[in-house]
Amino acid sequence: MKEKVLAYMIDPKYRAATFKGLLKGLGLRRRREASMLQQALQELLEEGRIKKSRRGRFFLEQNNQLVKGTIQGHARGFAFLIPENREEEDIFIKPNCLQGAMHGDEVLVKLSTAQRRGRKREGEVVKILKRRSPFMVGSFRGSKRRGSVIPDDQRLVKEIVITKKKGIKPVAGDKVVVKITQWPRGDRVARGEIDQVLGAEGEKGVDVLSVIKKHGLREKFPAAALREAEEVARWTPGEPYPSERLDLRSIPMVTIDGEDAKDLDDAVSLETRCEGGWTLGVHIADVSFYVKENSLLDKEALRRGTSVYLVDRVLPMLPPRLSNEICSLNPGVDRLAMSVMMEISPQGEVENYRFALSIVRIDERMTYKNVAAILDGDETLSHQYAPWVDTFREMHKLSSLLRSRRLERGAIDFAFPEPKVHLDEEGHPISIEVRWQGPAENIIEEFMILCNEVVAGHFAKKGLPLIYRIHEKPQEEKVVELRETLSLFNIRLKGSPSKIKPSHYQKVLQKVRASRWEKMVSYLLLRSLTQARYSPDNVGHFGLASPVYCHFTAPIRRYPDLVVHRLLRHLLTGELKSDKWQKMLPQLSQIAAHASEQERLAVEAERESVDLKKLEFMEGKEGEEFAAIINGVTSFGLFVELENTVEGLVHISSIEGDYYRFEEKSMSLRGERTHTVFRLGDPVTVRLHRVNKEEGLLDFRLV
Repeated sequence: MKEKVLAYMIDPKYRAATFKGLLKGLGLRRRREASMLQQALQELLEEGRIKKSRRGRFFLEQNNQLVKGTIQGHARGFAFLIPENREEEDIFIKPNCLQGAMHGDEVLVKLSTAQRRGRKREGEVVKILKRRSPFMVGSFRGSKRRGSVIPDDQRLVKEIVITKKKGIKPVAGDKVVVKITQWPRGDRVARGEIDQVLGAEGEKGVDVLSVIKKHGLREKFPAAALREAEEVARWTPGEPYPSERLDLRSIPMVTIDGEDAKDLDDAVSLETRCEGGWTLGVHIADVSFYVKENSLLDKEALRRGTSVYLVDRVLPMLPPRLSNEICSLNPGVDRLAMSVMMEISPQGEVENYRFALSIVRIDERMTYKNVAAILDGDETLSHQYAPWVDTFREMHKLSSLLRSRRLERGAIDFAFPEPKVHLDEEGHPISIEVRWQGPAENIIEEFMILCNEVVAGHFAKKGLPLIYRIHEKPQEEKVVELRETLSLFNIRLKGSPSKIKPSHYQKVLQKVRASRWEKMVSYLLLRSLTQARYSPDNVGHFGLASPVYCHFTAPIRRYPDLVVHRLLRHLLTGELKSDKWQKMLPQLSQIAAHASEQERLAVEAERESVDLKKLEFMEGKEGEEFAAIINGVTSFGLFVELENTVEGLVHISSIEGDYYRFEEKSMSLRGERTHTVFRLGDPVTVRLHRVNKEEGLLDFRLV
């Protein structure tokens, strides 16, 4: 009842009401309910959470701040509230203050009045507004008669008691999907019923399937959407092209992607101008021609929000008939595109540009690996692709110029390795390849960034609605923490926390470039930044040091790009009148929020699927020694990262020879007797002690 009262009073429309007014407003009619309300009001008054006026009207205490947001749980029991208002900092919630709320729940949190200066905000859950999905994935333990499920996600409950199996007979060790029938609260345990058996642990594909189910990702397309995909794909290049299409089939162009890419969104062309400079063409698959707004395909694409690239499979946003075939810019066939033609000066400035609905034909399907080899002088490949060698060199020259201009304006240039786990036919990991971004990746990255800026800038200048890709400034508290941590490495982060600029970050990176600290400092800088997201409100992109930015170049795999394509099509064809543009804002806001959430889920799932295979790869290597870097220091030990990007923990209890204490200020472990110190970034040699698959953890020992 107390939670109901607080939730009712927090509504902006609420006006101080009498007891009778509250009874009516809350829809309470029974004597017992009235008695409960009276008791709840008395307790809230005694706790100082509400006040009562002289006329007997009840209202919230001004200092009783309630914040709406989503619970982000932690395996150790505590949690954080991620506020709905992105500008607010997170709120720490102790385990006994969660009131039964779980990871992913939407809640109201009351801020603690006893806030210690300089410490994170703390609070207590006062109302659960919306529960996360009741479906969870875990391992079945027990017998045919009685059992429980241990969730894979340790941020959820520790155990779910099974009350029903719906005719399903799991055996101990099976991966299952369980539906919660009773949420935990206080001493009340979580209960549920088995909804689906995914398979036995260790069975081929079950681990990644568990990740898919855990994150609620969509595996199969509805039959109706697949039928619609076949229908729209019937339009073939052999038919007459619409008259408004610009025929660019005579212009040489290529796609440059990873070796295993099948959904080719973008192609590029480059011509050197007689007066100096270049004409750069970025040609993007015209998905909006095939996927019409509010069609079955469109609704399914919106639900998915993005393609998900797991370690052993792809969950595409569009059916493969479109994503890999008719929309994909495959070589040697006519394809519909949206082209952005940019005239660029010898100094790298965009002097002019134009947009066009186009017809293109890709000459070559190139890979990053082959283009990099050609730029490096590989004779065999240079001979095979002789007509393109000079073009690739010009592309490299232009991309290097664009990159240097971007860095000059302060863009943050992170350099992180990308792990690629190679699997055998049975889905078992056989190697981990560490990839670094090379010149070929830089070519595509710079050309796509420039294209996205041109499109976003065009809409911004005209004052038309758009879904922007925004990256807000880091929170002041995060900057202060970062500055203190960097000081441990004798690195100074300039600039006021309230007026921090991306150039301040970039200068720090330049100081540590090619040093042993580069990777560690890059991680620290990255962790202090906010997460990029989609929004109809343009606030710029901090990381790119760009005043205006959007996603336009991947409509096959990202829904916001598809929306931007539609808006550009409306602009080019004049389909929308000026009064209708502004009416689109609420819809764009909803799409942006949903796409941001789906992107976050996809990133989590992709990372988790890779981590699962990394863990499996390390099985059987117990006792082997590895070079590592300390990339985290906590009160319970050291987190280390191997050269192949595999991470694990050296528990403090396993460090022999001394008693070590955690020094929070210096982020280090210090021995009381020997004064040996372990700090962030220190190189160490470790021995693999145990692979703990249940907790998803590698247990190392220091050598």
